[in-house]
Amino acid sequence: MANEQIYTAEQVFDKASNYMTEDEVGFLENAYEFAREAHKEQYRKSGEPYIIHPVQVAAILADLQMDTFTVAGGFLHDVVEDTEVTLEDITRIFNEDVALLVDGVTKLGKIKYKSKEEQQAENHRKMFIAMAKDIRVIMIKLADRLHNMRTLKHLPVEKQRRIANETLEIFAPLAHRLGISTIKWELEDTALRYLNPQQYYRIVNLMKKKRAEREEYLSDVISEMKNKLAEVSIHADIFGRPKHIYSIYRKMVLQKKQFEEIYDLLAVRVIVNSIKDCYAVLGIIHTCWKPMPGRFKDYIAMPKANMYQSLHTTIIGPKGEPLEVQIRTVEMHRTAEYGIAAHWAYKEGKDLTSTQRMDKKLDWFRQIVEFQDVSTNAEEFMESLKLDLFADMVFVFTPKGDVFELPIGSVPIDFAYRIHSEIGNQTIGAKVNGKMVTLDYVLKTGDIIEILTSKHSYGPSQDWLKLAKTSQARNKIRQFFKKQRREENIEKGKDLVEKELKALDFDIKDVYTPENLQKVAEKFNFANEEDMYAAVGYNGITAAQIATRLTDKLRKKREKEQEVSLLDAVSELRMIPTTKKKDSGVRVKGIDNMLIRLSRCCNPVPGDEIVGYITKGRGVSVHRADCVNVLDEESKERIIPVEWESSLSDRKEYNVDIEISGFDRNGLLNEVLQAVSETKTNITAVSGRTDRNKSAAITMSISIYNVSHLQKVVDRIKQIPDIYSVRRLMS
Repeated sequence: MANEQIYTAEQVFDKASNYMTEDEVGFLENAYEFAREAHKEQYRKSGEPYIIHPVQVAAILADLQMDTFTVAGGFLHDVVEDTEVTLEDITRIFNEDVALLVDGVTKLGKIKYKSKEEQQAENHRKMFIAMAKDIRVIMIKLADRLHNMRTLKHLPVEKQRRIANETLEIFAPLAHRLGISTIKWELEDTALRYLNPQQYYRIVNLMKKKRAEREEYLSDVISEMKNKLAEVSIHADIFGRPKHIYSIYRKMVLQKKQFEEIYDLLAVRVIVNSIKDCYAVLGIIHTCWKPMPGRFKDYIAMPKANMYQSLHTTIIGPKGEPLEVQIRTVEMHRTAEYGIAAHWAYKEGKDLTSTQRMDKKLDWFRQIVEFQDVSTNAEEFMESLKLDLFADMVFVFTPKGDVFELPIGSVPIDFAYRIHSEIGNQTIGAKVNGKMVTLDYVLKTGDIIEILTSKHSYGPSQDWLKLAKTSQARNKIRQFFKKQRREENIEKGKDLVEKELKALDFDIKDVYTPENLQKVAEKFNFANEEDMYAAVGYNGITAAQIATRLTDKLRKKREKEQEVSLLDAVSELRMIPTTKKKDSGVRVKGIDNMLIRLSRCCNPVPGDEIVGYITKGRGVSVHRADCVNVLDEESKERIIPVEWESSLSDRKEYNVDIEISGFDRNGLLNEVLQAVSETKTNITAVSGRTDRNKSAAITMSISIYNVSHLQKVVDRIKQIPDIYSVRRLMS
């Protein structure tokens, strides 16, 4: 669950004073005062003074015992983005390090983008490139996202879901990659609460029901373990660790299990003083209880990429139930909880050049810059990151015993290109565990892989692009084709683009002007049109993307010629027969004799706020004012005011679709149908579906008179037990 405590600036200074000097705490006080003055007229969506947010971000960083400049960056992280303060001001008043950190988490604000998705991808790319230069950037961003997730309830539902989804896709995996489990689990649990509240609260309630029973069981196991360890004079701290809600949810989804089928809801954690004691404890536990086959993992001998170390084993406990046991040293436990922050240079009393010293432990950092070099746009950059850096991983070995980490689903081609581009280009086969395998063999953890190469190889084939799992391998294969087959690719690319233009019904002569070709090439960051065609030829960019750009102006001109002006449209509408006007119950303000129809996309009913949209040859289409189909800029030119007729009979019926979500149980659908029937409402259609998580969704079309009638139906359905929500649908 989220940490609800609100820290004051003084409490942050107290936390910092536990590991900083007096001068360093003074530096933080100056940063706070500067931020407080910059944000003094600003407030959050919750109505609280804005400065509360930077203070909480700094508090999270101080809990992780980050260095002075990083905690100061927590206080200052929003001043450039949200106030008149500039990076030059930060550099002058504080220093270049703090300015670099603030710049790394500042969104790109003054550039216009085609879409919110493109802008968000560009912001993420900027952050990740800054992170590759200085990892402290992402520490501030994670703390910022964590506090934003704690206060997400103050935002609209759509924004809650977007931010929660982004958190699960990017920030929680990133916290995992950095080994910061304290932040990772809270981000995941909070995100699930907003993305799937039904399952979240269901799991919470089910866990509460058996809490006392589980705590008693754990107490007995821990007591017995302590006695066994005391007999051999091993000092250990032993405590229970409940599973996090999101991990239970994922197990239910991935393994298609019900909550009652998940037995390892608890784990016992044993903290000892040395690695020798870790293995001694493992031996004692396996002597006292039977270990489950295939459930032992030695992350001490083979640490995870995020530096996590521990021994994991699952035993058959006292009551015959599986119980996971984790054994680690005190230092390993600090790393497991705080990840890279536990190894921070500041605490080692050395210079703050942590990124350089961490390179060997976090080799995947180097890939970030590589992704930037080979990606054509921000969206591709982010997809590469999600695929290669945030996917679940397998660990494979070279014949010499070196360990390589690859995304699940990787094949020998991915491994070859991970070693070196030339190894990949000269690959002719592979051996796994001493046996020849095909290049589409899916690697598994523990495989020993040897790549067979030949200097006389003709290089990769186009099929390798389909076989390779990692974007790193695919990008290097594309680079090979780009260099080796340029002329062929130029010709192929030109043919593909011309086919697309013909499919769009454009004359190639009109499109292929020197100015247009050069402009589009520059738009996609190509030096000239030949580079652009070559990229299409080796699948670096699609012919459709180029064709769309090349025809931008011509398409707009064509649309303009076809467009009917608002005045012409109104004149045209007056000529259309009005046989359906009486049926609609709506009239256009100030204009009579028009064909009017209710739009099926949003099904407006009396009581809804409505607008009219002038269609081409079909009269006025009436929409709800919040209908997405009339909210875009182009639609605004054809909007006219309309109103419900005051003389409208209360007995005219309108169709409305509603969706009812609830917990799947016997008789739920019958109860819903009975409830609707009690309100004397006609049901014209009904359908339902359930999923493996016992969630039910019932879609129903009903005939109602007005908004009040609809509200009456909704209120009655909400009275049924196990109903989560009722919402009105748009087509």
